[in-house]
Amino acid sequence: MEHPVSIMRSVLRFSVFFVILCSPSTLLAQDDDFVFYSDLARDWYQGGDYFEWTSTTEDNDDAVVNVFYRTWGDPTNPKLVLIHGFPNSSFDFYKMIPYLEDEYHIAALDFPGSGFSDKPLNGYNYMLAENAEIVDHFVREVVRFEDFALFTHDRGVSIGLAFLGDYLDNPSPGYTINYHFMSNSGMFLPLANLVPFQMALLDAEAGPRMIEAQAAQPRLTDGDPEALAFSDLFAFNDGRRALLYVGRYLLERQANETRWLEHLPRSPVPVAYLWGLTDSINPLRIPIHVWNTYLNDREVESSFWILPTADHYPQRDRPEEVARIVRMALTGQVPNRESESAFMRRYAAGRSADDAVYVGRSRIAELDFPSSIEYTPSGYRTAN
Repeated sequence: MEHPVSIMRSVLRFSVFFVILCSPSTLLAQDDDFVFYSDLARDWYQGGDYFEWTSTTEDNDDAVVNVFYRTWGDPTNPKLVLIHGFPNSSFDFYKMIPYLEDEYHIAALDFPGSGFSDKPLNGYNYMLAENAEIVDHFVREVVRFEDFALFTHDRGVSIGLAFLGDYLDNPSPGYTINYHFMSNSGMFLPLANLVPFQMALLDAEAGPRMIEAQAAQPRLTDGDPEALAFSDLFAFNDGRRALLYVGRYLLERQANETRWLEHLPRSPVPVAYLWGLTDSINPLRIPIHVWNTYLNDREVESSFWILPTADHYPQRDRPEEVARIVRMALTGQVPNRESESAFMRRYAAGRSADDAVYVGRSRIAELDFPSSIEYTPSGYRTAN
């Protein structure tokens, strides 16, 4: 049975999420008209910039959207690109970035429909495949990264896999992905545990009613700083109503998830796979399946980490620990197959209860014991 404190914590976290989603939004003619109630959100917005993107999805009729992005750190440092999930934005990384910005040049963007980017309504198609094209444009033409690591979370994992496929199939992409991080995601939907909110978004009748009911609720104006920041982000550019359209990505993921996952075995890019253990929407059965099916047998460097005290957002629940794993991977501290067993013993001896657990590769082979003692049904005997 779950501990009462854990139950209460889960209830509180869900309540904060629900209150955020139920805040109404102000339809903005101009960004300057927007009223911030969160210093965190205001500072995030003021630290960013925009680039224009013309949609490549046929049914969007060449619509042009403004895409928000930010960068941190010294441009001469190694590069790291952060890809956010649903229903949030690049702000999901606000706790993790301070642990890495002194060592890495970091870039993150808000995909259309999210955060401080444009959020067109009236049936705009927020496609995962197009988001992958936006990432390509972002690294080539906006931040101009030639060699970088890619950190993806939630919906962003599917974007990252689609982006990886485009990268692998392009003989001259113009850049190098040097590391690929993946974190909590419903990247294999048959094993996900979707909540009613996600399912309702896909219902042509129930979805609009739900969103309009939420939009009628009063907006947060004070309270918990993080909840207040997310409230501002959802209110910006009518983001709550945009969820109705962004949430349709599940249909595209379902149609393409196996094809996208099959990019992993053929990829030469090292992978670090991180998972918050207490995620109930994307439970541990997802990464276990993906690891065993697509990553375990790769010759290229691959590692699997479970964060025992993190939920769906490890980068917010355990930001310092996630940053530590990123740093270990990018500085050559992940073991190869030959040194993995010794690493696991050494690492386990020094970790605290809250630290990530390293999951080694599964190698099924008969053990060759270096012993002169042998087993027989009659007993253990010393070989002559």
